[in-house]
Amino acid sequence: MGLLNWLLGRDRVQIAPQIAAQIDDGVNRVLAMYPRLQRASHYKERLKPGVVASLQHIDTLLASLPVAHQADQQAWSSDLALRAFFATPDDLVQAFGRSEELRSFFDQHPDSAEAYAALGMAMKERHFLGVEAEGDQVRYDVPQTSLLFGDHQVRMCSRGERELREEIGHRLFDQLVLEGMAKLATDRDKLLDEARELVQARTTLLERQGVGMRSVVGGEALDDAAELAHLQAQLEENARNLSELRMPTRTYDLQLKGICEVLTAPAAHLYVSSKRIRIDLMNVIRENDGPGCHEIEFHFARIPGDPPRTRAFVLVCFPRREMPAGGLRFDDVMRGLG
Repeated sequence: MGLLNWLLGRDRVQIAPQIAAQIDDGVNRVLAMYPRLQRASHYKERLKPGVVASLQHIDTLLASLPVAHQADQQAWSSDLALRAFFATPDDLVQAFGRSEELRSFFDQHPDSAEAYAALGMAMKERHFLGVEAEGDQVRYDVPQTSLLFGDHQVRMCSRGERELREEIGHRLFDQLVLEGMAKLATDRDKLLDEARELVQARTTLLERQGVGMRSVVGGEALDDAAELAHLQAQLEENARNLSELRMPTRTYDLQLKGICEVLTAPAAHLYVSSKRIRIDLMNVIRENDGPGCHEIEFHFARIPGDPPRTRAFVLVCFPRREMPAGGLRFDDVMRGLG
């Protein structure tokens, strides 16, 4: 809190321009997602403590992310984490090839030989009875657990790793604002019924649009252009309805207070953690070292929804040269029809 108080207690001229710009950007991101907060008294000054606290927490989270994995067929042979995430080198290439965002990135940046991206994955545990060697003895029907990674998605791409981390930081901040809006939508003591319904609808629409962590780690997405346009129209209508709603100034102040409560306690509302686990070459979790055992590390995040989901993610660097030719593969189409 020492740095936070120092930043907020200094004259704007005395704050480093880069820090001041980050704070202003954070305030603007809050208002872009929920413009009605501008009706609260002294909204900018009241938002700044929460913005600074959130940015500090997000910086710590970003620093905890390991360096990006080189993700290509050759790297799969030596990178044990990639071997855990993908069964074969071809699976890796095809997963990246299915990303429309990655294809668009390479189309828009013809001079880029590679793309830095966030690879999001569904992670499941499979419990079964297996065989385990113990000294000279072989034990049967031993309870074991293996990790299964699937639904690989690449939604966010950048030219460099630093740029990628900065953009992830923006999405983490947006997720905190969504959490604050969701909290408002369930607070019956502070909001009128009509306002609460509109806030809840806006939160849901923003989540469906991919705002927040969903844009980093993937999940259910809207890919149809017509559906995306319809969603945008719904957001615009929601914004009009919110702007036309008249409430006492005190209610706007309470709404702002609710958002600030979330932003000033980001660790309690941003569900991003790291996981380091020991597995063998078959992805079976092992408590002790043994033949083929190794540790892998990745992060995972909770995605709000009904029900909420947890997805694993890592930073990767994928080369343009391994991007498959455009178009859908026949077997992918058949799996989608199955």
